[in-house]
Order: sequence, then structure tokens, then C-alpha cells
Amino acid sequence: MHSIAANAIRLSVAPMMDWTDTHCRAFHRVLAPNALLYTEMVHANAVIHGDRTHLLAMDPSEHPVAIQLGGSDPVLLAQAARICVEHGFDEVNLNCGCPSDRVQAGRFGACLMREPALVADCVRAMVDAVDGALPVTVKCRLGVDDDNDYAAFRDFVDRMDAAGSAFIVVHARNAWLKGLSPKENREVPPLRYDWAYRLKSERPAMTVLLNGGITDVDAALAHLDHVDGVMLGRAAYHDPYTLHRLQVAMFGGELRGREELLRAYFPYIERQLERGVALKHITRHVLGLFHGQPGGRMFRQVLSEGVVRANAGIGLLEEALAVTSRPLAA
Repeated sequence: MHSIAANAIRLSVAPMMDWTDTHCRAFHRVLAPNALLYTEMVHANAVIHGDRTHLLAMDPSEHPVAIQLGGSDPVLLAQAARICVEHGFDEVNLNCGCPSDRVQAGRFGACLMREPALVADCVRAMVDAVDGALPVTVKCRLGVDDDNDYAAFRDFVDRMDAAGSAFIVVHARNAWLKGLSPKENREVPPLRYDWAYRLKSERPAMTVLLNGGITDVDAALAHLDHVDGVMLGRAAYHDPYTLHRLQVAMFGGELRGREELLRAYFPYIERQLERGVALKHITRHVLGLFHGQPGGRMFRQVLSEGVVRANAGIGLLEEALAVTSRPLAA
């Protein structure tokens, strides 16, 4: 069993549906050797009854890696948590933040913030099930809809802490259960970092990670004056070099160039290609590496158009890298 180093929680990458699969996490590990990485959310029922080879796929290079579970049945979540231990994950996280209609219909995600007693039962069952093999944690919002009660938010977190949650990840905005799409829920409700700051101030022994709207290095470092760690979401995906810059800023070492980082990912890509994985499933995660850089648009274009070729392989990435080094036309 791997373990999470004490400083790993300072930087993490959020669970993101359809994005943070095993190929994405292997790439992020190259960019940030010390970061804590999260899987996409997987429902407890899927863990128990689904194709674990696919759903729980993980490369050894990914550690430390946490799995995020969805669900609201303590028995099922406990069973799923035990399976996650067997599959070598380093943390099990319970989703109390996703606002999608599908998730609400299944009675999990953000709507659970209105049922703190049930969530505490879920956390307690998971903690008992893993029996100290790994930490159980919770990711939540500040509230749902027009909730504007800091005391209720703090009570929710206190219940999770009492139930045995090792730390809390706070997405510092409300989730609107009606009227906003999941995308709008990541952008429209206002960010209130001060609630997370206040929580940490009032509960200094509690480990608090902050998520939501963190897009650049300076902002991330500033948050660390108030909380224990920062969790990047879409910024780490759309502009992955930001993740590398944060790795260096937080943990030291030399800043590596984008091309060097991509080449460090080549051995993983080659192993996957030998296993029969289509290149398109891997390269989609690196499209943002040259975001904002000369040749970045051509880099994305070469990869996006080239992956449909039957013989697409490492040579395609070499082609894409070549266009980033060409001088711009006058």
C-alpha cells in the first residue's frame, strides 16, 4: 500500500468527469511529481458491479492517487471502499459537490449537503471498512441553492470530521441544484474563499484544502497562507504547464520545458500503444501543453487531425513538437 506524504496535499488535481482518467493522471504525474491526483468520480455501485479493469485502471506511476466515490448508501460505500483498498488507491474521497441532475436523481453529490447525518454515516462506514488502510475524505461545496449560512456549512464539516474524515476539500462556492448546468455551477455562483479561510482559522487542527477558481501560480501560493492545500481543476487540464509551475514553486527543482515534459511522457505512451490503446485516448490530455505559446494552435491541430491515422504513434507527437519550434512567418 502506498501512502500520501504529508506535503502532497499542498497541491492536488481535482476529480473531473471524462478528463482525469488514468492516461491524464499519468501525464499530470510527469508534470507534478509531488501532487495528489484524483480519479473521475465512480459510483459505489459501479465499483461493486462494474468493469473494474476499466473503472479502476491505474498505472503504478500515478501514486499518490485518490479515488472519488459517489453514493449515499453507507453499506454500498463501505463495500466499494474495501475494493478500492484492494486495488491500491491511496485515499477514498466522497463526492458531496457535484450538482448534475443525474447525480441528484441518484441522491448523491451536492444534494447530500442537506443531509449531514446521512453523509456522516457514510463516512463512518467507509472509515470502519478500510480499517486504517487509507484515509477517507470528503469534497463538498459551501451549500446548495441560496444557502447562505456559514454556521450550517461549518456544522456539516464538523460532522464529517467527527465521523473520521481525514481532511475536507472545500469547493468554495454554492451548488445550484436547479437552473444551472454543471458548467455554469463551476462559474456562476460566487466564490467565497473567506469561508474556507475562516473554517481553517476556527478549526486549526482540521486539514482544509481549497478548490474553485484557482487558475494561476500566484493565487494558489497566496491561498496557502490560509489553508493547508490547493486543488486545481480545469486550469490543470486546459493549461497543464501551470501545474508544473506550481510543482516547482511549492516543492523546488528546475522548471522543465514543455517539450522536455512531453518527451518524459513518451515511455508511458509507448507502453499503452503496445497494449493496443488508441493514441487519441492519450493525446487528448496533452492538447493544452502549449497553451498561449507560439505554435500552440498548430500543435493542437496536428495532434487532433493526426490521431485518426491508422498508424498514428509517437511519430505524430514528434510532428506536433516540430511545429512549436518553427519560426513564425513574417
